[in-house]
Amino acid sequence: MPSFLSNSRSSGILAHITSLPGPYGIGDIGDSSFRFIDFLERCGQRFWQILPISPTDLHFDSSPYMSTSAFAGSPLLISPQGLVEEGWLDPGDLARPPAFSPYLTDYRQVSAYKNRLLTRSFQNFSTAYDRHYPEFIRRTPWLNDYALFMTLKEVYSGQPWYTWPPPLSHRQAEAMAEAEDRYSERIEYYLFEQYVFFRQWAKMKQYAQLNHISLIGDLPIYVGLDSCDVWANQSIFELDTETLKPIRVAGVPPDYFSTTGQRWGNPLYLWNDHDPGVGAALLKWWVDRFRAVFSMVEVTRVDHFRGFESYWAVPEIEETALNGTWVEGPGESFFNDIYKELGRLNIIAEDLGEITPEVHKLRDTLGFPGMKVLQFAFDGNPENPFLPYNFKTANCVVYTGTHDNDTSMGWFLSAVLSEQQRNTVKRFANRHMHDSSPINEDLIYLALSSTAALAIIPLQDLLGFGSDCRMNTPGVPAGNWRWRCDQNYLTDALADGFRELTSRFNRMGPPRSDGKGSLRKDS
Repeated sequence: MPSFLSNSRSSGILAHITSLPGPYGIGDIGDSSFRFIDFLERCGQRFWQILPISPTDLHFDSSPYMSTSAFAGSPLLISPQGLVEEGWLDPGDLARPPAFSPYLTDYRQVSAYKNRLLTRSFQNFSTAYDRHYPEFIRRTPWLNDYALFMTLKEVYSGQPWYTWPPPLSHRQAEAMAEAEDRYSERIEYYLFEQYVFFRQWAKMKQYAQLNHISLIGDLPIYVGLDSCDVWANQSIFELDTETLKPIRVAGVPPDYFSTTGQRWGNPLYLWNDHDPGVGAALLKWWVDRFRAVFSMVEVTRVDHFRGFESYWAVPEIEETALNGTWVEGPGESFFNDIYKELGRLNIIAEDLGEITPEVHKLRDTLGFPGMKVLQFAFDGNPENPFLPYNFKTANCVVYTGTHDNDTSMGWFLSAVLSEQQRNTVKRFANRHMHDSSPINEDLIYLALSSTAALAIIPLQDLLGFGSDCRMNTPGVPAGNWRWRCDQNYLTDALADGFRELTSRFNRMGPPRSDGKGSLRKDS
């Protein structure tokens, strides 16, 4: 099948919304995003890649890959200034924000601050004066379950849903109706919270489109056990019917990142169940999920794509992922069924790690571009598939690194590389080992000059930052997802230099809308 990248060359920047500059402790989908879109446009970029934007949990280090919902938006990304613009807050409410760090997100502090602002906004909100609100509730099918789930999480002090009283954990109709009536006001708050998020997101997406910037989302293949998704759809997951806990959990065997593999702990889907009702429900859930994500972005990266061909199933009692087994996934027929409902989808297949020929065949049959990460290229093997001259097709996306890698500068200076490997990296960039040019610039040059149809550069690599700015270290349970970029680093000189390099390798976006700069938010 043809790829959405066919007959084009383009580039973009990887930066999660939480990392963007702003005065409120975390990047948001208001002014933070609008300014970054301006920066992308000045850089001549066509794409902005982000990480999942679902709600996060302090218990899981605020990881965007372990959410309470695959459909909801994170309230931490809501713009306080946007609440003022709607008339739900007074400007004075934002006059004295806490002394947030411009370089790191303190999720606990930000959560407390944003919750106060949203609570005040909810008190000032009136459905009687907002004709869009009832329509949003009506056309958002997952919303009522999510609002009830989050309310019950509060009622039961944050305990996992499978420990709630059985009538609620098993979703008995009478108990559900009673809870909806008893906690109706708090449920209404969570409905409002999501209304605000998606209202702001629509404005941000429209601004990106006006500036010819396409959004690349990120869709994790698995969902968290303690999530609304599992609670509301128990029949499609591999759960013990009595304890409601997983029988086996997701993960990967030993690889580049871990000698004992990674035991993620997510429940597995019942891909191979013989009950046609289960299969129909599972397909519907995935159709709804893809429909939701593509209503927000133009392209999405599917994390752990190989799980659709075969997945690593680990007995729940195991402490590591060593003793798992490979199980056949849903394969090509699954995507064909999705296409019957939604048409072709613009998907980037995350195909990193120990990948088999069968996974490559599935990816290529579906026409999905895979990923090429330059940090994996320099092991001394001239046939390494991540070396730019070994890209067998232009239908791929080249990265200097990803959110799971060290920054390119940190990687190059770390003990991971030997002196010989560092010399190899320099030689591939046509540099002498003692050349003082920053390695991040060399890798960006290699990425943009490659035959890959799309090149994505993490913001940290564009800036030349070191290991202290790394976004995530797989297998390390705390201290991730916190990095932020101060506005002072996003200079016109940086943007203009990147624009020239982008143009040199024929990856430029359309001409600027006014011949000089971007379409401003207030134009």
